[in-house]
Amino acid sequence: MKVKDLIDEAEALPVEDRVLVVDSLLRSLNPPESKMDEKWASIARKRLQEVRFGAVEAVPGEDVFAKIWGDRS
Repeated sequence: MKVKDLIDEAEALPVEDRVLVVDSLLRSLNPPESKMDEKWASIARKRLQEVRFGAVEAVPGEDVFAKIWGDRS
């Protein structure tokens, strides 16, 4: 089977199955590292607590990107 045929076949799958194919391919390129994943999860939990208790103020994504890219409107 040629790569193009494989891609055509994958594109014909229902969206849920395409997501599984993409996830599987990405994991094969970048396998998860449990220690690293746990560190990121720990940081995410800490940040969530900071937001919940008002230690930091959440900034809407639109505002962040407007500041990064400059207000182009």
